[in-house]
Amino acid sequence: MPKDPRIKKVLVIGSGPIIIGQAAEFDYSGTQACRALKAEGIETVLLNSNPATIMTDPDVADHVYIEPMTLEVVERILDIEKPDSVLPNLGGQMGLNLSMELARSGYLDRTGIRLLACKPETIDRAEDRELFKETMEKLHQPIIPSEVVETLQDALACADRIGYPVIVRPAFTMGGTGGGICETREKLIEIGTNGLRLSPIHQILVEKCIAGWKEIEYEVMRDHKGNVITVCNMENLDPVGIHTGDSVVVAPSQTLTDHEYQMLRTAALDIITELGIEGGCNCQFALKPDSFDYAVIEVNPRVSRSSALASKATGYPIAKVATKIAIGYTLDEITNDVTGKTCACFEPALDYIVVKYPKWPFDKFVYADKSLGTQMMATGEVMSIGNSFEAAMMKAVSSIELGMDTLTHKPFEELDDDEIVAHMHVQDAERVFCVYEALKRGIDHETIYKITKIDWWFLDKMQHLADLENGLKKCHGTLTEAQYKEAKKYGFQDKTIKRLAEVDALPVENYRAGFKMVDTCAAEFSANTPYFYSTYDGDNEAAEFIAEKEAKAAANGEPKKKKVLVFGSGPIRIGQGIEFDYCSVHCVWTLKKHGCEAILVNNNPETVSTDFDTGDRLYFDPLNPESVDNIIATEKPDACVVQFGGQTAIKLAKHMDEIGLPILGTPADAIDEAEDRERFDELLERCKIPRAPGRTVFNLDEALAAADEIGLPVLMRPSYVLGGQNMIVAYTKADVIEYMGVITEHVDMDHPVLLDKYIMGTECEVDAICDGENFLIPGIMEQVERTGVHSGDSVCVYPAQHLTQAEIDTMVDYTGRFARELHVNGLVNVQYAVSNGKVYVIEVNPRSSRTVPYISKVTGVPMVDLAVRCCLGEKLVDMGYGTGLHPNAPYVAVKVPVFSFEKLHGVDTQFGPEMKSTGEVLGIAPNYHDALLKGLIGAGYTFKTPGPASCCIFTVKDSDKPEFVDIAWKLKSMGYKLYGTSGTCAWLNKHMVPCNEVRNMSGESPNIVDLLQSGLVDYVFSTSAKGRDPKRDSVRLRRKAVELSIPCITAVDTANALVNCLRSDHSLENIPLVDIATLYHRK
Repeated sequence: MPKDPRIKKVLVIGSGPIIIGQAAEFDYSGTQACRALKAEGIETVLLNSNPATIMTDPDVADHVYIEPMTLEVVERILDIEKPDSVLPNLGGQMGLNLSMELARSGYLDRTGIRLLACKPETIDRAEDRELFKETMEKLHQPIIPSEVVETLQDALACADRIGYPVIVRPAFTMGGTGGGICETREKLIEIGTNGLRLSPIHQILVEKCIAGWKEIEYEVMRDHKGNVITVCNMENLDPVGIHTGDSVVVAPSQTLTDHEYQMLRTAALDIITELGIEGGCNCQFALKPDSFDYAVIEVNPRVSRSSALASKATGYPIAKVATKIAIGYTLDEITNDVTGKTCACFEPALDYIVVKYPKWPFDKFVYADKSLGTQMMATGEVMSIGNSFEAAMMKAVSSIELGMDTLTHKPFEELDDDEIVAHMHVQDAERVFCVYEALKRGIDHETIYKITKIDWWFLDKMQHLADLENGLKKCHGTLTEAQYKEAKKYGFQDKTIKRLAEVDALPVENYRAGFKMVDTCAAEFSANTPYFYSTYDGDNEAAEFIAEKEAKAAANGEPKKKKVLVFGSGPIRIGQGIEFDYCSVHCVWTLKKHGCEAILVNNNPETVSTDFDTGDRLYFDPLNPESVDNIIATEKPDACVVQFGGQTAIKLAKHMDEIGLPILGTPADAIDEAEDRERFDELLERCKIPRAPGRTVFNLDEALAAADEIGLPVLMRPSYVLGGQNMIVAYTKADVIEYMGVITEHVDMDHPVLLDKYIMGTECEVDAICDGENFLIPGIMEQVERTGVHSGDSVCVYPAQHLTQAEIDTMVDYTGRFARELHVNGLVNVQYAVSNGKVYVIEVNPRSSRTVPYISKVTGVPMVDLAVRCCLGEKLVDMGYGTGLHPNAPYVAVKVPVFSFEKLHGVDTQFGPEMKSTGEVLGIAPNYHDALLKGLIGAGYTFKTPGPASCCIFTVKDSDKPEFVDIAWKLKSMGYKLYGTSGTCAWLNKHMVPCNEVRNMSGESPNIVDLLQSGLVDYVFSTSAKGRDPKRDSVRLRRKAVELSIPCITAVDTANALVNCLRSDHSLENIPLVDIATLYHRK
């Protein structure tokens, strides 16, 4: 049945800010959906609070609202825009929950607006644990013994009936938030209480733990006629008990017999048919390794993280097909875009293996608890494609950017055999490396299997890699050609082989990889928009494909296009998020518009950049020098672009320079000049620009001497990092010693550590576009938090609110000087500190930054577009946006960071120079106060009205005490009761703010913990001079607040902003909603 004629205007709900468990995959599915709707001539309205996404671009949808994602706002947008339907299944859990609220509040029935693709009762049957159980029993599908409970007493009684260990899963949450495995009654009390609080409908499922079974997932599609297909099946390397988002995943599954595969496939198709889901759906099964017993774990009636992976692994555009099904098409009417010939009801066939490897934030949080469980911890993932499991695994490990080129993890090499066996019992982010170390030492598979329950097949393949590595180690300088070629075939890099075999020259010079094609149908039909992966099989399908394409163009008399290689930004992690994918994609679009051929290289399956139709060709390979050399050998590009892929791409600049491939835009030397401390100092002197005094040090003695010379406090950081990784403000000598100890253990010391005098002041940020002569600054942003808090974690406002005209002029002038002196061509980002009217430079980055998407949308200046045109040789004067500082927009935009602390155990929540936020939301309004209010609501801060016994807790460091007096007084006058720890309490009382003392965590009961658990505390204000170490009282207090979902504010300026919003009228109803797509009318 063709398109439903009643659908003329659709509201698409996005997934909000990036948090752990809900990353860029929903930007990818949302963008695909909007483009599919537009192609059908349907008007689209989009709601998403996250400004860094591609889907919130004015060119993607017709009306774009970057507003807080609450029921009230959705209803107001529906009133303004009057669409006839809502598409809920592409915005992750956020989209589903909002649509359910709309349905429950009766709004849809009153207005006659339809929910497309899934009916509210369908969502309920999959998400509500009790209804799901009934549905499965009706289908005779086995499920794990479990009970749904709404109080802790019932949970404990249920666990006694089923027997420990049990798993707790809260209803209507995502990424396993609030759940966990409980071996004992005590653990169940802790996790159960937490889970009940985090579930929006206050219910949890207590189920028997079947850890150790295999975890298998099926990705299925169904249309309203009842046609169903499986797109892809996937298998987790880790058994049940570790969240699938934290597990190494292999597609297609490798260890199932045909009988098992068909049995689970049939079950998945039966379930989706019974639930009546239209579109994509994801079914998770547990399979007992030694029998045909299985159980259904859960069903997600929406496009999920696994859908993005399945989509990239098979080349089947799940989100696009799901959207077309939602508007009435059936599978046999939709064509498969990759082949252009077959229709969407063909099940994809794969002739290769795909491995997904998670990227965890533990290299950034050295004190975090690294153990994995049913709650997701990874911030992103990489995917690699190979013609054997070994090759794919080796590619994946070199893609996660931990500085590893084989599965050997240095710390494990120092342990003895017994310690290795003991360590395999620990389920943490490094367990795969521990297993590999055991295999290298010849510990038998039986022992490893009993402990880890990792399938024998995987152990066998990893043993093969271990044998290859051990074999290379035995070469001692003589390497045969056969041995070399075998190592290459299974994914070893040249530099690795040289290091292990201790050879300087390789037996075969310039041994290059060929490229195979991903075409969804195991080469049964010819593909027209394929993507490629490297192999050492001897055939090169990419070269043939390019030759054929070029011959065709020449025959038609078309001129030869300039070929440009664009490097993506790799896995999403804290400090390098979806913003860089936004920049890469826009770069590709502009290159294509200006007659170039754009070739993308990236390894992140969640993004728009790895969509098959974004670039002219896509290479799904690691972003390291060797793999890029292979691509260059086949593609023979004319130039490359490194400034849009974050630090990952910048690291390749030097290598591109060495092999002589021209870099479009800022030259490699200028990048080095901005990153290298001494060269940067010389640059500042040439430009006559002031900065804080600083030194470079290589060891502890130098560090202490430098700290004496400059005077404490100092800011310490390693050179060449992004997102303030491993950065700290040291107030005492002890801090310097502790920091140098941590850093030398975690970072190789060929780059020095930088020490700077810490300047207290306002931090501002400027992004500029330069063409070699002129520059354009779309806007100046001001950070609400003072210097010393990383700019990615601070509330940020455009246009700047508290700068004098003289300070603004100085910043514009300095930015221009840098741009000319560094020969910047394209984008540059400069951070300034303003202190007592003087402007200091903090750092200069000649690349795109995380504020580019936000400023582009707010000012209407398409920054990436202009930057790429500058790189191609156009001049800013001809582009129609003027030069110098762009006039201010007619309203204020406030960016508020969003954190994922409840997912990361043991991480101190206090702000510092190291970035901790995973995502951001935007608030747009005519004035600063309203914009800030929208931002805070969008970021999930709750505004409470004090009840009769409500209270706030203060425990702040000495330097902050004077500033907190005013804040405390404002809260007191609103009717809050104040509590403080001894020092803070005495200080407040002394300054006439009545406060009660409460004992610290280490004090005897009743102490601060009992107060927090009483449920009367609305806000906690905690800042401390020392942080990070989870054993300290202050850190334990902040963790406790996070675990109890009590807002915990750890910085003076955010506290001030929040309290001022609390005191005024905090409702959104009188604040206008802004449609940014029609704001500038530049269609």
